[in-house]
Order: sequence, then structure tokens, then C-alpha cells
Amino acid sequence: MRTPLCERLGIEFPIFAFTHCRDVAAAVSAAGGLGVLGAVGFSAEQLEIEMKWIDEHVGDKPYGVDIVIPGKYEGKGSDLDASDLEAKLKELVPPGHREFAKRLLAEHGVPELPTGEHARELLGWTATTAGPQIEAILKHPKVKVVANALGTPPADVIRQIQATGRLVGALCGSVKHAVAHKEAGVDFVIAQGGEGGGHTGDVGSIVLWPQVIDAVSPLPVLAAGGVGDGRQMAAALMMGAQGVWTGSLWLTVEEAEVPPAQQESLLRATSHDTVRSRSWTGKPCRMLRNDWTEAWEQPDNPKPLGMPLQFMVTADAVARTHRYAAKAQSVAFNPVGQIVGVMNEVRPVREVIVQLVEQYLDAVERFERIQPHDA
Repeated sequence: MRTPLCERLGIEFPIFAFTHCRDVAAAVSAAGGLGVLGAVGFSAEQLEIEMKWIDEHVGDKPYGVDIVIPGKYEGKGSDLDASDLEAKLKELVPPGHREFAKRLLAEHGVPELPTGEHARELLGWTATTAGPQIEAILKHPKVKVVANALGTPPADVIRQIQATGRLVGALCGSVKHAVAHKEAGVDFVIAQGGEGGGHTGDVGSIVLWPQVIDAVSPLPVLAAGGVGDGRQMAAALMMGAQGVWTGSLWLTVEEAEVPPAQQESLLRATSHDTVRSRSWTGKPCRMLRNDWTEAWEQPDNPKPLGMPLQFMVTADAVARTHRYAAKAQSVAFNPVGQIVGVMNEVRPVREVIVQLVEQYLDAVERFERIQPHDA
């Protein structure tokens, strides 16, 4: 099951695992896959600390980092520094949106943050804020892959990363975006179906994957969107993908730094309990449906703003619902894909990897058994 992309990266299994938790990223890489740390929630200084920790715990294995530079966002093209850009963008946020968000939390009994503690509102959602992250990433030789989660990476960013010998990838939810990635010169494309967690398009995986594979061939493609079973990995490789990009699956592993109440919400959820909503980040993002997502859909309430303005509204809510998870699940931000319906127990990362590989092998053997044989 080692594909050319596996060979190029020196990994045993074509399993790529997106996670915001350094422990999970290191454990996946140590188990033979490639852990990919989501950087959007970290400052460059915090990201440096996370990567240093992974370096120390991953042995001689490689890992990746996922950044977010959207193709479209408020403030794109600005030559302001991060602090000035944040101040400018804050002026664009209607006060009523902030008041609505605070009222929702208060109505559901979610406490305020401790005095003096404030959530960072402008994360790495822009080229301005992602730039320092990239500089930090390139100081770590074990980072072999940098992926952009939203849109085609800027040309200068692609050149900057590739000049160091690393591979650059980008996620897409449509053939149009996949072709744009290829034309920009990325090394591989991640085709994410709408079943996936986090930011997604609306085309299903089984439809999207072969379309993207055909459109960008011979560029390697990773299949993403609702992947949590080795049979899906076998199907993806049969279609021509060189691996799978997984995410939701790692929210319920032992190593995940997920609040117990949030993890319990995920363990109880079915595949029918998710919704694509712009209510947290400003772009369509799949998450657990709850009172928060429903409230932003009501006709008399404020409508979500674009990225990154909406997160500037909701950053305080993200911080509070994470800190007070046990009291906040009815209005918490729980990004997850439809695969949540089979995420029913907490297991260590290595056990999940082993099961994926065993399911893949069983699927391949079953396929071979049903093929006709000459007498």
C-alpha cells in the first residue's frame, strides 16, 4: 500500500492525519503515517513551541503543518502589519454581531473569560498573519509537507516552501479549485468531499475524488472528506489517489487534547447531527448542529460575516466554550465530519492506524477473492 507519495516522504502508510494537537501529530507519524499539525490557532511563537515538541517526540519520522491563507478574505492584499490589519478589520465588524454572540453565550450560561484574559481575534487566516508561521515552519527540517487549507497558496509562498525541498499541497472541494492549485505549481492536491469536517465544499467524496484525480493527473491526489475506515482508503487508492487525508477521526483518540465534554458530544453524535455553517469562521464549515448554528440561521438575527471578520466576532465564544466545555456544548464550536457516526470509542492513535491498515488489507483481499479465475 506504499504509494509514490509515501516513498517520496519516507512514510510507511498513505495515511495523512490533520490535527490541532501536537500529541496526535507525533503519534501518527511515529505509527507510520504523517501527522499534520493545524497552525491556524497558533501565533508564530506558539507554533515554534509546538513544532519543537513534535521534533523531540517523533524520532526520525517526518510530519507536516497545515496553514490557512484563503483565496478570498477581507483585507487581502493589504500591506499593513498584523496589528494594524487587525485594528482596521475590527472597524468593519458591526457592533450588533458582537452583542448577538455575547447574548447567546449569556443565555446559555457560559461564563466570561477570567479578568485580563482575551481571545486572539485575528488568527492565521490571512497572508499577513501566516507569513511569520511559515518562517517558523521552515526552521524545522522534520516538517516535510506544508498544506494550505483554503484556496490556492500565493505563488511566492509556494516558491518559498519548495525552495527548501518541502512539498506544498492544497485542499479543494471542486475541480475548478483543483485545477487552479495545479496551475499554481503545488506538489499535490487534497480533494475533500462535503462529508468532511471543518471547511468543505458541497460535492460528495465519491463523486469528487475521481473528477479531481482525472483533472490534475499526473499530480498526486489525497482523498479527504468523511474518511475513517480502511475500506474507504482502499476505494480511494483504487480510484487513483495516493493516500487519504483524515481529520475528524483523531478527535476521539486518547492523545487528543479535547475537553471531555466535547469528546463526549462527539462520541454520542450520529452522522445526521452535523451541518455546514458559516456561523463560526465566515466560510462553510461542517460541525455539530446546536443552538449556536441554529440561531445564526434565523431570519431576524445577524447573518455571518465573511472571513476573517466572523471569527473576530466569535473568537471570544470559541475560547469560552472550550474553557467551559461542560457548560457550553449547546453553543460550542465542534467542527467534525459525518464520519462522527462511527467515532464511538476512545482509542490510542496506534490502534486506529492498525485498524485502518487491517481494514484496507481485508478489502483488497475480498476484492481479489471475487475476481473470476481461469480454470
